[in-house]
Amino acid sequence: MNVTKQTIEDAYHRLEDVVVKTPLEFHESLSKTYDAKIFLKREDMQLVRSYKLRGAYNKISQLSNDERTKGIVCASAGNHAQGVAFSCNKLKTKGTIYMPKNTPRQKIERVRMLGEDMITIVLEGDTFDASFKAAEKYLREQGGVLVHPFDDKDVIIGQGTVGVEIVAALPDTEVLVVPVGGGGLIAGLGTYAKETNSDITVVGVEPAGAASMDAALKQGRVVTLEKINKFVDGAAVQAVGSNNFTVAKDVIDAMVVVPEDKVCVDMISLYQRDGIITEPAGALSVAALESVRDTIKGKTVVCVISGGNNDVSRYPEILERSLVYLGLKHYFIIEFPQRPGALRSFLDDVLGETDDITFFEYVKKNNREIGPALVGFELARQSDLDPLVVRMKSLGFSFHHVAPDSALFQFVI
Repeated sequence: MNVTKQTIEDAYHRLEDVVVKTPLEFHESLSKTYDAKIFLKREDMQLVRSYKLRGAYNKISQLSNDERTKGIVCASAGNHAQGVAFSCNKLKTKGTIYMPKNTPRQKIERVRMLGEDMITIVLEGDTFDASFKAAEKYLREQGGVLVHPFDDKDVIIGQGTVGVEIVAALPDTEVLVVPVGGGGLIAGLGTYAKETNSDITVVGVEPAGAASMDAALKQGRVVTLEKINKFVDGAAVQAVGSNNFTVAKDVIDAMVVVPEDKVCVDMISLYQRDGIITEPAGALSVAALESVRDTIKGKTVVCVISGGNNDVSRYPEILERSLVYLGLKHYFIIEFPQRPGALRSFLDDVLGETDDITFFEYVKKNNREIGPALVGFELARQSDLDPLVVRMKSLGFSFHHVAPDSALFQFVI
């Protein structure tokens, strides 16, 4: 593969006048919480708001004139597409970019803006893997040069340049916490870190619904997941790249799998506390810290914030999922007696002082003694749930607590 410290440093010099040298920021609050020195590598502040520009430009800039004339083809959930679009525009190379139909609108518009008239966007499939198959079909029929978002040596090397900046700015780094999708970032960054200092611990992080690297490491080979949760879209791939796995398996010391709703908690925290807008994949590294609390205690830790391309229209769902994970949001189906004053009694006698109703759906049926209502509660503390349930029981209300993994719950949020 020839992914080495030297090839990564060569790429860094190639990219010096193109990419932003992103900040490495000390985070006081996280450091106090985990009794460590925690820094955030802010790749969300890159030109295309993610590290993906590094790999895309490193690949495309090294193509011959004949290869560029054939045109660039790629598939991407959004961030790689932006890196390819920027690179095509800067290098005056035509590109065709396949993206899933459910890609956030904000990412699609950014790709159009960055690529201008040098790129064509094709929306195909519901996942990256489906889009990639469509791109392969185009390549067979029309020709062109594939710029893979992760399973490519030059892309891996380009992503590894994040490590050059981290090591230069913070040579005493002891732990790297790195989000994992296809595996390009952790393969390149991990290689550079380990060749610089073999004692550095490299921790990979994946969303629970798309933990393909974790599965691959456990089985010793690339594993294709039967289905994935697409919420953390920047890291939702069914299988890591074979090239990436070949490199990454030798540099990853541990993998952490994080629930999607925990990612939402940290997205909201980073935004409200620090004004940092991350996409779901961008918050993975911070979301993993609780799982590695014992590993990082007293150490110097770098969390890679991999991207900030988040559509603001997603924030209501992100906030809702965050509250559910924290045990502060609950839904009940409650049977109300069909008599005047039943609802008033419920509000006066059941709700605690800090409890709030955030959702209420009820249709009165005159031919029934009772009628069901779907009610959403937001609590101030997790411990407020049991007293709420006790009050409903003591006042004779029949109810059913809606499970977070139920179809009804998912429909509501």
